Amino acid sequence: MFTQRKVAIIGDGMVGSSIAYTLIVKSNVNSITIIDINKDKTEGDALDMNHAMSLFSPKEIKSGDYEDIKEAGIIVITAGAAQKPGETRIDLLHKNEMIFDSIFEQMKPYLDPRSIVLIVTNPVDILSYYTYTKLGLPAQQVIGSGTVLDTARLKFLLSEDTGIDPRNIHAFVVGEHGDSELAAYSVTSIGGVSINTYCQSCGRCKRGLNLEKIEEDVINSAYEIIQKKGSTYYGIAAAVHRIIDAIINDTKSIMTVSSYIEYAYNGEISDVYLSVPSVVGRDGVSKTIWPDYSEDEKSALIESANKLKGLY
Repeated sequence: MFTQRKVAIIGDGMVGSSIAYTLIVKSNVNSITIIDINKDKTEGDALDMNHAMSLFSPKEIKSGDYEDIKEAGIIVITAGAAQKPGETRIDLLHKNEMIFDSIFEQMKPYLDPRSIVLIVTNPVDILSYYTYTKLGLPAQQVIGSGTVLDTARLKFLLSEDTGIDPRNIHAFVVGEHGDSELAAYSVTSIGGVSINTYCQSCGRCKRGLNLEKIEEDVINSAYEIIQKKGSTYYGIAAAVHRIIDAIINDTKSIMTVSSYIEYAYNGEISDVYLSVPSVVGRDGVSKTIWPDYSEDEKSALIESANKLKGLY
């Protein structure tokens, strides 16, 4: 039976298996199906996770095939070539375009028009747009994981400097999930106070926050992790869980997922997938929100959007 509490994960690498495990531990999904060309891997992961089921809230988890997506309310695509040390997300584009073509061919006979497709594979903004054009679903039902993780990284780094719980720091990383993303400091606040005003009265450090350095560290976080251990997967698994939780519980949460932008800023941004604050719930993305960014940030966001659009 079709329900949004059934999730299919296409791709069982470190990201896909970490997402599956995070959903078992934290989420109230009812069923998880893992699909991958390596059937032994999906069967082994399903068996391994089932052995832990008595320790968590019971769920169905199984190795499956593409026909299983006809019952899944949420389809997560993580399959693709992994990012290597020194390689940008954009470098992955042509490799993963071919992989996605193969996935779509196998998905289409079973795809339910009510399903929400969540893209995690990089470059996530471009592949989200590519998925939207190829599968024929409404744009609001095709979502990229976008800069949800980047925003979490920014909150963590600001928390490290200010000593404030990262959950009480309100901030957004917007634009491309990649090198042209930007930290929107003009709309960043702590306890309802702007980040700059807060830092002036904080007294925690003498020199104040180096916001440019923090933004640079956010952008380079994935490269650093890849250099040290080969790939990133725990952080993105938590971000994907948060997106799925918003969908199945219809929480109308505001997150910087990669969303389809038809027209913004008098057409300076149009027909592009881009990470901006978006309302996420049962129907996918119901609305995008445009805070009053500074002029420099607005220009950088437009530049980031045009960079992505140029790669289509």
